[in-house]
Amino acid sequence: MLTKIREKSQGALAWVILTLICVPFALWGINNYLDGGGEAPVASVGDKDFYQRDVNKAYEQYSQNLQGMNVDETILKAQALQKLIKDEVLLQYVHAEGLVVTDNEARDFIKSLPYFQVDGKFSEKQYKSLLGSQRISSAEFVSRIKNALTMEQFQHSVVDSSFATQFDVESYFKIQNQQRDVDYIVVPVSPVNEQPAPEEITAYYQQHQDLFQTPEQVSVEYVELSLNDLAKKVVVTDEKLKAFYDEQKDQYTTPERRKISHILIAINDKVTEKQALEKALKAKQELVNKDFSAVAAEVSDDKLTAKKGGDLGLFNLGSMEKAFEEAASSLKQGEVSNPVKSAFGYHLIKVTELVPGGLKSFDSAKPEVTAAYQKAQAENAFYEAGEKLTESSYEHPDSLQTVADGLSLVVQKSSLFTKEKGEGVAADEKIRNAAFSEEVLQGNNSAPIEQTGERLIVLRLLEHKTAAKKDIAEVKGEIAAELVKVKAQRLALEKAKKIQVSLEAGTSIQTVANENKVEIKSEKGLVRGKNKLPESLSDAIFKAAKPVGDKPSIFLTLLPSGEQVVVSLSKVTAGVMSEDDKKQLELAKKNIAKALGQTEFNQVLNSLQAEADVEVNKKPQAQ
Repeated sequence: MLTKIREKSQGALAWVILTLICVPFALWGINNYLDGGGEAPVASVGDKDFYQRDVNKAYEQYSQNLQGMNVDETILKAQALQKLIKDEVLLQYVHAEGLVVTDNEARDFIKSLPYFQVDGKFSEKQYKSLLGSQRISSAEFVSRIKNALTMEQFQHSVVDSSFATQFDVESYFKIQNQQRDVDYIVVPVSPVNEQPAPEEITAYYQQHQDLFQTPEQVSVEYVELSLNDLAKKVVVTDEKLKAFYDEQKDQYTTPERRKISHILIAINDKVTEKQALEKALKAKQELVNKDFSAVAAEVSDDKLTAKKGGDLGLFNLGSMEKAFEEAASSLKQGEVSNPVKSAFGYHLIKVTELVPGGLKSFDSAKPEVTAAYQKAQAENAFYEAGEKLTESSYEHPDSLQTVADGLSLVVQKSSLFTKEKGEGVAADEKIRNAAFSEEVLQGNNSAPIEQTGERLIVLRLLEHKTAAKKDIAEVKGEIAAELVKVKAQRLALEKAKKIQVSLEAGTSIQTVANENKVEIKSEKGLVRGKNKLPESLSDAIFKAAKPVGDKPSIFLTLLPSGEQVVVSLSKVTAGVMSEDDKKQLELAKKNIAKALGQTEFNQVLNSLQAEADVEVNKKPQAQ
């Protein structure tokens, strides 16, 4: 189970797993475990209270998972709260049922996480450093992982028990491979020359003031801890560099580059081993007067490489049979081997390019050795400084200068930037997300933000400009253009509705098209997800009601361009399983069963929540 959790990142509990383990950015801070004081809880599940800060933390993680999507913040915070409640309901249920995950299972899972790995292997130092940066003990972290894995275990017990019948699969393919015949008319958005009156512009401005605002902006001051900067301070001597060079010689050795071509004379039912050998010897004889590539094109049974003169590309040890590799490794450039037998037949091998490998001398590699040595030596100092940076920024949340002084860092400043765009340090989305987090906007230092594993940044709010209303004079032209566009689209909709009414009254689509001077387009045998129509049009066609008797189903749909489409759906043919579908039958059953199981799990979760002691404070909370 544990080895597959990351592969199932779309599961209902994937978000709680990520929320619990995505260090160093998403782990709950120590504040979640402090007394709420006089603050009223936002929601309660049994004895567990959730405060606004819990919702904000959950929202931050939730919004990161939906980066690039335009989702209302209020809706997203409500969803984050519901997710917290559902997860707590399930956690309390699995504990009450006595479900457990062992310490060993949890530790094995933790060791598999890339956050705690260096060069693909679990690093105790990395583990302790990252947990330390979040003020979380190993015991507490393991406990959280065990909770998450126990919840995931319960989810699998429901989802994995589901199954799909032959009827389910056939029903799926009837819908998936369904074919539809349509005729449709695209009603264009024609230009409108009439400009809106001043009072129309004023009315639109007053009704849509939220559209005409300068975006919220911030600027920050920040300190940056860089592994490269620390590395530059490492003192080197030739003695230390030579010792490092001797230890790391593999890093300064260039492998031999050997490119080969071959001619294959295959042994098969029609060609015996003796005949193949004779043919190979004859081909080699022909090489006296002919180019290797020409002979390969004529006689090689490896038709794929024969078209390229027998070219096999770069030769890599371990990819061919031993006899073939020995022959290819021993040839000089331009030399052709005697026939070499393999499981496929006899080969003539030629080395077409040969660049000898070798070890760079210490003197030639010294700049690389120096940089690598300094970086290696600075890593410990970097992790130690990172821990100190974390501690200092947490202990002095209202002062970045104190943090900088303690590590001999320079406080730098950014220009103003928005949530969506910034320059310099703010070009990084992680920085912008941190800058607009509630913690920073309230005047505290951010948690350390890791960049490329070699830089840590702590930032603090310098200036905050809230969104502000633009003057009507600034947006007059923009509003006028929008009103003209809306009017043009409204006229297109009115025309489309007239066409729809005519078609529903029984007028032929050809007559309607001629009257309105529009073109008819037709598609026969449309298949879901396998057509070239605009996605919105295809979706509307396959969501439309089936025609009744000989009467087509008539409907309107809107294209992203603003054009209206009048569609006449005349025929729906049930899908059947193709030969390719039959080959994927077991996979289809598995996927359908999983979808049914996920639906069943969601129903179980809703049932548990309905029975649990859940209270939600409807009173708006201070943000």
